[in-house]
Amino acid sequence: MMLDNLPNPPALKAGVLRIIPLGGIGEIGRNMTVFEIDKKILIVDCGVLFPEEHQPGVDLILPDLNYLNDRLEDIIGMVLTHGHEDHIGGVPYLLKMRADIPIYGSELTLAFLDAKLKEHKIIGNQYVVREGDRKSVSGFDLEFIAVNHSIPDALAVAIRTVAGSVLHTGDFKMDQLPLDNRLTDLRAFARIGEEGLDLFMSDSTNADVPGFTPLEKDIGPVIDDVISRTPGKVIVASFSSHVHRVQQVLNAAAAHNRKVALVGRSMIRNMQIAEDLEYLKAPQDIFIDLKDAASIPENQIVYMCTGSQGEPMAVLSKMANSEHEISVGEGDTVILASSLIPGNENAVYRVIDQLTRLRANVVHKGNAKVHVSGHAASGELLYCYNLLKPKNALPVHGEYRHLIANGNLAKQTGLPDERVHIIEDGWVVDLKDGRAQVMGAVECGMLYVDGKTVGKITEDDLRDRRLLSQEGFISIFAVMDKDSGRIIVGPEIRAKAYAEDDHVFDDVKPLIEKALAEAASEGVRDTYALQQVIRRTIGTWVNRSHRRRPVIIPVVIEG
Repeated sequence: MMLDNLPNPPALKAGVLRIIPLGGIGEIGRNMTVFEIDKKILIVDCGVLFPEEHQPGVDLILPDLNYLNDRLEDIIGMVLTHGHEDHIGGVPYLLKMRADIPIYGSELTLAFLDAKLKEHKIIGNQYVVREGDRKSVSGFDLEFIAVNHSIPDALAVAIRTVAGSVLHTGDFKMDQLPLDNRLTDLRAFARIGEEGLDLFMSDSTNADVPGFTPLEKDIGPVIDDVISRTPGKVIVASFSSHVHRVQQVLNAAAAHNRKVALVGRSMIRNMQIAEDLEYLKAPQDIFIDLKDAASIPENQIVYMCTGSQGEPMAVLSKMANSEHEISVGEGDTVILASSLIPGNENAVYRVIDQLTRLRANVVHKGNAKVHVSGHAASGELLYCYNLLKPKNALPVHGEYRHLIANGNLAKQTGLPDERVHIIEDGWVVDLKDGRAQVMGAVECGMLYVDGKTVGKITEDDLRDRRLLSQEGFISIFAVMDKDSGRIIVGPEIRAKAYAEDDHVFDDVKPLIEKALAEAASEGVRDTYALQQVIRRTIGTWVNRSHRRRPVIIPVVIEG
């Protein structure tokens, strides 16, 4: 069933819970789900997606917040499951639509969010919740449950309503020996299952990975070994919110008498927050300012930086391009201690190749165990399905293959096909009397952030940008006599990002003059119509002669 074939959903009946994902389905990022009952809306997460190469100039991609434009006053709260960008990065943009939305999250999650809101000059309406807490919010009975992930203080949320109960895991795994000793609360999962769970919305990111996710603690000895064998400086790139990974780097650095310099604004900010709240336990005097790091021997320093996804403006990419104050060369080791987000593979491998050309030793997930996932693999998800025995399953957080794999796990544990819903962003699912049903779809697209503009960039704009980068740009200027239609000036042709010299267009100028003369003889004087004549003429010529499809901008003015 494709989105185009779904009707608009019917009006929501009283006592029915409506669930609409506005992002995070069929993709890794911009996670956001709307829950509505009796004209009250609860939101779970509001994250961002980072652009790929085919989206030039875009800074961030948001969930489709337009759905909420006319419903802002109906929002009674927002739950944030954890502090990763793909779950909290879109919150400032939603709060610019309505600033006083109550936000519920764990201590670390809200601390990370607060730093982000300050950058946007927003004061949030935030409430710290902890695992085991229950809170009643306008018809929603919320229970917060500890889960472990690749960031501390992550929470699942059980949502109980008169229509039924939902367990939304957020991102989670079942690490049995977590660094912070905070286990996923399977006792709470079991209790919820015994109560009777109507709908299970579970993280799908690793649903197609067999077995169980390896332990985070197994990364520590590998990092320790790599650092011990490096004669020069060590550079570790990771997500700026991966507190557990930074903790292991600190421990290894201390064991080998190295100082650690944090590099990158987000890395410095987040680790300062984590240390202040005691989620990061830094060995005494381990940190050194970047400006002081150059004064100590290279075999006594570890740089902890951002850029593990090959982002062009991040610290690691600048190092790889020799554009950063930290130089990389023979005897140095670079550790990419993170996974590859789908879509970033080419950018990451370019950075790896550039660092290797500089004679650095590059250690990454492909050649050493320097990363484990923060997401439950198939064995963990099967465990959850058997423990919870939900009446319906709605896989979330993953690309389509992940959602399908998660749905198949649900079916293996006994859920019939019609109770497992593989949906897309914008699909509407209604829950009542223990049954979840797809009721239609709402318009749900990509909301692009481009500089200070939000939602102004369209797919047509992106197509033009791709054309500019791939095919070039041609402008044509002409002045026409408004009475006779005769060309007074021009046509003057200029090209950018086009392989040929401008004189190559000498061949097409007579064709343009002829086409304009024919249009003038037919009484055409409208400048827009004349511009279209030019566009068609040069477009046809350049396609036949050069097999190119550049962006063509004709300008005709009356003289």
